[in-house]
Amino acid sequence: MSIEVYRDAWGVPHLRAADPDELSFAQGRATARDRAWQLEVERHRAQGTTAAFLGPAELGWDTFARRSRLADTARRCFERLERDDPRTAAWVRAYVDGVNDGLTEGAGRAPEFTETGLAPGRWEPWTPLAVWLTTHILFAGFPTKLWREEVARRLGEEWTELFATDGPGTSGSNGWLVAGGRTASGAALVAGDPHRFIEAPGVYQQIRLACPEYDVVGIAVPGIPGLAHFGHTGPVAWAITNAMADYQDLYRERLRRLPDGGIEAYGPEGWRPAAAHTETVEVSGGEAVVIEVIETDRGPVIIGADDEHRDEPAEAAGREAADWEAVSLRHPPRVTGELGFGVLPALLRARTVAEVDTALDGWVEPVNVVMAADTRGGLLHRAAGHVPVRNRANSLRIVPAWDPAHAWEAAPAPLPRAEVTGHAVMANARGLAAPLGVEFAPPHRAERIDALLGTSAEWTPETVTAVHRDTDNPSAARLLAAVARVSGTSADEAGAGGTSTDEAGAVPALSPAASAVRERLLAWDRRMDAESTDAGLYAAVRGAVVRRLAAHEAFAALREPAPYPEVFRPWLTLGPRVAYALETLLVAGPVPAGDVDRIVREALDEVGAGEPPAAWGVTHRLAPWQALPDPDDAQWPGLGGDHDCVLSTSSVPGWTDRSARASAARYVWDLADRERSGWIVPFGASGVPGDPHHRDQLPLWLRGELAPVTTDWQYLTKEQG
Repeated sequence: MSIEVYRDAWGVPHLRAADPDELSFAQGRATARDRAWQLEVERHRAQGTTAAFLGPAELGWDTFARRSRLADTARRCFERLERDDPRTAAWVRAYVDGVNDGLTEGAGRAPEFTETGLAPGRWEPWTPLAVWLTTHILFAGFPTKLWREEVARRLGEEWTELFATDGPGTSGSNGWLVAGGRTASGAALVAGDPHRFIEAPGVYQQIRLACPEYDVVGIAVPGIPGLAHFGHTGPVAWAITNAMADYQDLYRERLRRLPDGGIEAYGPEGWRPAAAHTETVEVSGGEAVVIEVIETDRGPVIIGADDEHRDEPAEAAGREAADWEAVSLRHPPRVTGELGFGVLPALLRARTVAEVDTALDGWVEPVNVVMAADTRGGLLHRAAGHVPVRNRANSLRIVPAWDPAHAWEAAPAPLPRAEVTGHAVMANARGLAAPLGVEFAPPHRAERIDALLGTSAEWTPETVTAVHRDTDNPSAARLLAAVARVSGTSADEAGAGGTSTDEAGAVPALSPAASAVRERLLAWDRRMDAESTDAGLYAAVRGAVVRRLAAHEAFAALREPAPYPEVFRPWLTLGPRVAYALETLLVAGPVPAGDVDRIVREALDEVGAGEPPAAWGVTHRLAPWQALPDPDDAQWPGLGGDHDCVLSTSSVPGWTDRSARASAARYVWDLADRERSGWIVPFGASGVPGDPHHRDQLPLWLRGELAPVTTDWQYLTKEQG
């Protein structure tokens, strides 16, 4: 083989080979050597076999993965790829061969294998597709439809969209493109950062892929060949954010078990056979669990697959069939057998915006907003992916499987695009992708980035990184306005906002301590800096307001846990829902305005009576997910930023300040000189504890700085052997 492996000062692999397939093999092998534990956890997650070595806590995920047919869908998609695009299929196979070649060596360096007793397994050609599906199956947030169902049923139809917001289970991103007319070099800049749950090792991997056909730097997803989301080929660069599109549907199914044990589902054409079989989920430290996997003409049954008569033949129960209700999931890859992997090698070969644009016409999942720029002055701003055309109700709630009005049309929805003038921003807000979705992020990040970019026409790769670091918190304005209303002297001075009074008509006076809190908040600059005690004070008051709102009698009906599997809990718990919809709930909803003012007053009193809150970064600390949690929790640093800041670091106000979601990578692609580009991940290039590059990028990431992109081979170190 002609493969050469180089490393830069940060341990980032730079790979060279004679052709794309050999290079794909090299990418797979290098990733397995650097990230063996991470790769094997992802493979097992895709197969629904994590509980076998991680224990009972993973049973919920494994059950969902199997019932949603993730691995089987990946097999289907790969079979179609082999038929329709054998060149790309061979390229994916080469990556898998490289993973299998490097896994044993990588596992030998990773102590987690010994700790869990896990032996490295074997990747199949379809495994990267399964990992991709696993990474994105919850990306569009279909569990939000379960939440809306509960709100409508318990609180009332009129409140169905009350909590519409960018919630705790959502993956978002910032991205922006500055045209050459607004940069110092005269060439475009593409920059941004994806916001995901932070995992250790990180969910993104910096890498360079070079062969005679192309030479590309970018940020890859470990386990996936190529560079799906963020890349710079030299002549052209691209980046994505979550379009917040709705492309997954939930159907209410009527099922019945026949005397022979078979299952039928009631659809638009009446009762039809449903596919069904059982699978056994092994559980480390517990009993194995047998689950039933059912699929109707709509899709796999993900909720309610087990009925109360499962172990009782219908004839023994003295009836012809046992009926029950369940919920099935319909999403494009399961329906079409396409995942869009043919786009990946096309992106690597792209030299112009037009070629990126053409490649993205084949994209399927997830649905993204894409920006791209090339050295010829070409600019691109478009959505990419497969969004089915169907009844509006499908996007809002669970819909009846038997109603033909909820079927999908044959062709997907047209995808919007926009011209770029000066600069463009994508940050999950309504805008370009508005026709494709229902719930979007508040406009705060998008508007703030737009305002910052408008302050200069001489942007450089170095100066644009200041946008990444911005900690202004526009979403604080509405709570601060409520704080300002609470003056605490008389009913007249309280204004007409419905502030609650005592029996004598006077507004209860704030305590001196609460008044001091109020005055500090009204003088605060709204910056969520880690060292700011005023930001810590704001967070404490916000948390107290959220807890009191969630405890209000208006929401009593939503406090009982929803009757759905644990895996959907992030979308279905009242507290986080209130926290993320706080801006709306302060001015609208079932809580009366007077009660809102009372709640704000009580929160000020509570915080004023307690110990002075610490600086924001003392409580707002990183909380990454790890398959094997590290017992040394104190190692994780404090963070600046907040959910709606450009420096987006999400917690769950009212319940925890710990941040589990933040920038999983940051990048600036310079179209004038690729060597002036920069990138960073939260931890490092290596997933191996103790490796010099395991967490060496963390200090830069915390400071909002980028590591340089080095492309001159003479400044890289060649690996031997």
